[in-house]
Amino acid sequence: MPAAASSSSSYHPYHRARLRSRAAPLLLVVVLTVFAVTELLRSRTGLPAPAGRPGSATVTTTSSSSSSVASANHSVAHRKILLDPTFTPRLPRQSPLSLSLSARNALPPRNRDRFPTLPDGHLKVVLYVHNRPRYLRLVVDSLSRVEGIGEALLIVSHDGYFPEMDKIVQGIDFCQVKQVFAPYSPHLFPDAFPGVSPGDCRSNDKAKEKGCRGDPDQYGNHRAPRIVSLKHHWWWMMNTVWDGMEETRDFDGHILFIEEDHYIFPNAYRNAQLLVDLKPKKCPQCYAINLAPSDVKSKGEGWESLVAEKMGNIGYAFNRTVWRKIHAKAKQFCAFDEYNWDITMWATVYPSFGAPVYSLRGPRRSATHFGKCGLHQGQGSSNVCVDNGSGAVELEDADKVPNIKTDWPVRVIQRQEGYQAGFKGWGGWGDRRDRELCLSFAYMYHVKDPSSL
Repeated sequence: MPAAASSSSSYHPYHRARLRSRAAPLLLVVVLTVFAVTELLRSRTGLPAPAGRPGSATVTTTSSSSSSVASANHSVAHRKILLDPTFTPRLPRQSPLSLSLSARNALPPRNRDRFPTLPDGHLKVVLYVHNRPRYLRLVVDSLSRVEGIGEALLIVSHDGYFPEMDKIVQGIDFCQVKQVFAPYSPHLFPDAFPGVSPGDCRSNDKAKEKGCRGDPDQYGNHRAPRIVSLKHHWWWMMNTVWDGMEETRDFDGHILFIEEDHYIFPNAYRNAQLLVDLKPKKCPQCYAINLAPSDVKSKGEGWESLVAEKMGNIGYAFNRTVWRKIHAKAKQFCAFDEYNWDITMWATVYPSFGAPVYSLRGPRRSATHFGKCGLHQGQGSSNVCVDNGSGAVELEDADKVPNIKTDWPVRVIQRQEGYQAGFKGWGGWGDRRDRELCLSFAYMYHVKDPSSL
């Protein structure tokens, strides 16, 4: 007989089993009692619930409900928020217009009577706009022709408030639509930061000589509100869509981002769904999917294969896990002296991930950039862009139906063209106030009361 058996107690195994059977109910009662007392104390004292549960400490977002977890759109995502305890977020004091727009941000989506449910496997679509109404009309018209768009929630994010842009979006009737307005857009603050404050330095003023305020960029130029609004809006939008909206806060599926000068093909939504489904199988190292090549002038290769390449800025979609990786790089994003959000991502954020950031797409584009007017042209009476926004996008039959095959292999384009790590930026983002506001956007939904400037 083994030594371990010979040294056992005199209790027969049958007696030990009876003892365990009697002790089990008592142990269960003790555990339930302790749990109940703990919850009672927590509710009375305001102690935070354990991380990962609804109502947890402010550095974590709410977790998905059990029904959401069961859904294909609600995979388990990393939700831990890493914040710098030494940084105090500060947001500008809001004007009456800013406050009224914030109130509109809380309104539920429209057209829910016509589109009451969003099916499993649907995508959220975010259209971010500025002030180019001719372009927006064309994009909205293209979206109205997209197969499956009625299954999506369309979120339109406005950089400032422009009545004509608002009116166009109010007329959308082909899907659920929700409008949000960046309440801290420089366009809403004509005589205060983040607009132009009295005493601010302009252009290449020397602060000491002029007695003005501001930090120049690496090229000696001071901030221009209409320029910095581009990066501010994109970052505010990302933080709001992922962490600040009831409609998306528990959504772990992919969110598709498009802009007001992106013409969307009729097959875009179905192709995007196919790419999202194929990504974990065909390209598990891919961070996102794209509707167009990273080279905005390319129509695609026409291969009978999927393509994995550098993430582009036309029709890109990723999930919450990728957003958490991006959000964790808030300091790098906000400190880089570059006013373009996409160049900032290519030159600083993506390289910091430690491996190439690939995006999966089809061999033909399902969206394209159009028009001649720059993002900030047409926003001032002396700088009106005369492009009529006709677009002139020619569609072939293959662009009107889903054209991605599930049995295609993947071709990886390893050479990453364009902006990369080491590029020092085009500037325009040297003022410490812009950098602090940018970082505050990363914190605003994870602390209770961001202070006002």
